[in-house]
Amino acid sequence: MDRLILISNDDGIDSAGIRVLEEALRPLGRVVVVAPDGEQSGSSHSLTLRKPIETVKIDENHYRVSGTPTDCVLLATQVILDRTPDALVSGINHGPNMGEDVPYSGTVAAAFEGTILGIQSIAVSALEQAVSDAETNGRYARLVVEKVLETPLPRYTLLNVNIPDPAVAPIKGVRITNLGSRHYENFIDTHEPGGGRVHYTIGGSDPVWTGDEGTDISAVRGGFVSITPLNLDMTDYKAIVEMERWRFDT
Repeated sequence: MDRLILISNDDGIDSAGIRVLEEALRPLGRVVVVAPDGEQSGSSHSLTLRKPIETVKIDENHYRVSGTPTDCVLLATQVILDRTPDALVSGINHGPNMGEDVPYSGTVAAAFEGTILGIQSIAVSALEQAVSDAETNGRYARLVVEKVLETPLPRYTLLNVNIPDPAVAPIKGVRITNLGSRHYENFIDTHEPGGGRVHYTIGGSDPVWTGDEGTDISAVRGGFVSITPLNLDMTDYKAIVEMERWRFDT
């Protein structure tokens, strides 16, 4: 039986990144794209509840969904596909998903949903916002997917991949990393249109990244593709040990 690979994203089915990813993965098996009908960046792991979700079948391998990336994965696995995919790949995102970006990312959320459903799942992001270097971005995405298909991930583990911009410098290789950190300055813009009204826009200036050795940020700054394993179990086991000393008067 041919491999079945499900692709989704948060930039929308018409984005350049998803086309690059589909083309790169097509040699690995049947590729089915189920993606939002528009941009869903920052949607995180949200679901569309108590509201109809329209799904348009473009052809046998392409479906446009009026929902979030998580909606797309659920609809694909529960309604559209006739069997469980061998892999779910989300991306290629237009811009990085590193450090604290990860919990907000719709790209990563689609991979989280795939992991919950027991599917080998990978989120892929490119620092090259236009994802115009299809050969380089596609090649590294395919390399990671091939490796996961050969060597399955542990249960509840997914991969978050960030590809440096090849226009800045040639990519040197691949590194396995942990999450770095970032903070925003002037994150909220304020605008007063008059009449006592105040409007706020979340976005502001570009983030300030801090990445020690071994982090995703350090890797991509050094010209390496970053692969960060993430786990559904967010329990802080070290904190449990510390908190077992607590005493509660009841």
